[in-house]
Amino acid sequence: MALVKAGVVVLDCVEPEMLAVFYKELLEAEQTDATANRVEIRGADGIRLAFRRDVNATPPSWPRPENSLQVHLDFVVEDLDEAERRVVGLGGRPLDTKDAAGPFEERGYADPAGHSFTLRRTSSTAPKQG
Repeated sequence: MALVKAGVVVLDCVEPEMLAVFYKELLEAEQTDATANRVEIRGADGIRLAFRRDVNATPPSWPRPENSLQVHLDFVVEDLDEAERRVVGLGGRPLDTKDAAGPFEERGYADPAGHSFTLRRTSSTAPKQG
């Protein structure tokens, strides 16, 4: 048995309740725990995220170099356009919507508190035709 097991990814933010709602709706998750300074959710696929109150939290500035990317989340989606509409409808904002080269299509976003994340669509696993 492992001495240390993976726990939960925790994002610091000024308003954890509001940020939890964003991710809860985005991931169709359920709230599993809440205190005055922390809210935790679990997505249908088992991913666990928590949001911790830090009244001095400042969002990362990615893609600018100062205070840039500290950590980000990757989410896999089937339809990038539909997922983007959902993100924006929930209060997120696009950071970079250029198509990435290579086997993946991905787009960068910021959640309402400024944390960056990526929506990524993997290439089809269907066999090539012709």
